[in-house]
Amino acid sequence: MSKLLQGVLYIVFGVFVGYFSVAPAYNYASPDRTSVKLSLSHAANRVHPCTKLSPQEINELAASGERFQKCERERLPLTVALEIDGELVYKTVARPSGLWGDGPASIYERFEIAPGPHQVTARLRDSTRDSGWDYTHSEQVNLEPGRYFTITFRAETGGFQFR
Repeated sequence: MSKLLQGVLYIVFGVFVGYFSVAPAYNYASPDRTSVKLSLSHAANRVHPCTKLSPQEINELAASGERFQKCERERLPLTVALEIDGELVYKTVARPSGLWGDGPASIYERFEIAPGPHQVTARLRDSTRDSGWDYTHSEQVNLEPGRYFTITFRAETGGFQFR
């Protein structure tokens, strides 16, 4: 009797899992809107620039195998702004990660907007400047309904990338 009960329970569990694997349907994106995702992780400049060592200090460090520059660990926060059709839709100051504030700052935001042609502008500041931007990218894009439009950032490839 217990093997029969065990078999019935396996069948019930299988039907339960099978049903919830296909229903209810989950829509990743709204079929009549476009999802704009801003996703980046970037390590800003250091709070204090690295100091160059004198030849005498280099000779002292060479024996111990240490680096030839002294750098503080702490990094500056990132300031990121996103405009769509000239309207500021997102602006933040992201603090660096890590115990000593020496890691990259990460941003992930998602916006639902109307499909169609839009002027998208992304800006980033990772230096000590008080105004202006270190990286800016602006592009006229045609956003399709039910699709994702992703904005990423990589300093080594020139800055923002729109996909």
